[in-house]
Amino acid sequence: MPDLSFLYTLISIILGAVAVVGVIWVATKLMWKVAEPNEALIISGLTRGTLETREGMDFKIVTGKGALVLPGLQTVRPLSLTLNETELKVSCVTSQGIQVIVDGVVIYKIGDAPPFIANAARRFLGQQPKMESQVYNVFEGHLRSIIGSMTVEEIIRERDKLASQVRSASGVEMEKLGLVVDSLQIKDLQDPTGYIQNIAKPHIAMVKMEARIAEATRNREAAEKEAEAEAMIADAQSVSAIRQSVAQANAERAKANAAQAGPLADASARQQVVVQETEVAKLEADREEQKLQTTVRKPADARAYAKRTDAEGQKSADISAAEALARRTELEAQANARRTELQAQANATAAAAAAGATKVTGEAEAAATKARGDAAASAIKAKALAEAEGIKARAEALATNQDAVISQQLAENMPAIVAAAAEPFAHVGQMTVLNGGEGVNQMIGGIMAQVGNYLPALSGALKNSREAAKRDTKAPGA
Repeated sequence: MPDLSFLYTLISIILGAVAVVGVIWVATKLMWKVAEPNEALIISGLTRGTLETREGMDFKIVTGKGALVLPGLQTVRPLSLTLNETELKVSCVTSQGIQVIVDGVVIYKIGDAPPFIANAARRFLGQQPKMESQVYNVFEGHLRSIIGSMTVEEIIRERDKLASQVRSASGVEMEKLGLVVDSLQIKDLQDPTGYIQNIAKPHIAMVKMEARIAEATRNREAAEKEAEAEAMIADAQSVSAIRQSVAQANAERAKANAAQAGPLADASARQQVVVQETEVAKLEADREEQKLQTTVRKPADARAYAKRTDAEGQKSADISAAEALARRTELEAQANARRTELQAQANATAAAAAAGATKVTGEAEAAATKARGDAAASAIKAKALAEAEGIKARAEALATNQDAVISQQLAENMPAIVAAAAEPFAHVGQMTVLNGGEGVNQMIGGIMAQVGNYLPALSGALKNSREAAKRDTKAPGA
């Protein structure tokens, strides 16, 4: 059998070792202190401070890790690093002398850096609730100072600038306290004097006016849109009514056209007959006119033109001869006068010779004047003879072809005569012809018969006028 005493000894050793380990673990557990994420452990006593704390008290700062604390030799106290909040309600006076009350809030905490934790530990360790009053006092003073240099309008418009200036001004003091400002907000600005309300009144009145104007404009636009919609409805109804009326009129017109199709076809056929007969009459009149042009008027015009050309040539020749004779006579008279003048000047030494020269000169001038008068009279006589020859030629042509000329003029004026005879029918809006085509033929025959009745009278009038012209033509020759 194994030795029991050895076994008991081994068990005792194991149990003693376990007890020692347990005691060591419990002691370590009691002495090892671990800092929470939002706190710092300040260990004082048997320890050496860090570089950040040696200028003051000699203590150790532990954040985010553990440290061994010897009971009775060292003391450990936590310093909270959580956010703190302090309400601000400060009565201030602006640069305009207007009293305002500023409502704000400061959110701050102990800084994470060892210098901030050391400063805060020296001032607030064990009495952190006092931080709120200290922070209030710091921000109250700076807030009054900065607002005293601003106007109410600047405070209202530039709250961020105000908060930034307050934070900058209090930064040094907060750093000495070991505090860091996370946020400074100006929540409200109270105005016991009513200055802000008075500033707002013109803008409020302007906004109200613009609102009323906008509302009136919208009402007007709505009324215009409603009127336009009603007008469009009325237009649509009017267009619909017009289309219905047009459709009904078209239907009635179609019925009337269907009822009148037969009479209209008959009338159209008769109209075509009348048109063709009218065209035939026009062609016959054109043929007669061309015949008169070829057989009567053109030969008469040619003979008259030949005689007129001969007379004008003879007239021009007589005029030229008369002008040449007058010019020659004038030149001879001027030469005689010059010669007499020279002779008179040669004999000017004696008084009797001078008187004789003067007489000769006068006779020469008289002869020249007479020669010029004879030349002008000859020219006028030649021109009158030429015009008489032209008139005589036209009269002979008229006497030879009087009937042909009258017929030609009647043919030229035949369309106007027929139009004048048919003029009474131009004002007839609608005419009913009885007996069909025979009635139309009778009507056209009546018009042509009326024209035929006028022709003898017109021919006689033209002959009388031609004879009178002939007599007038013969009178100058006689």
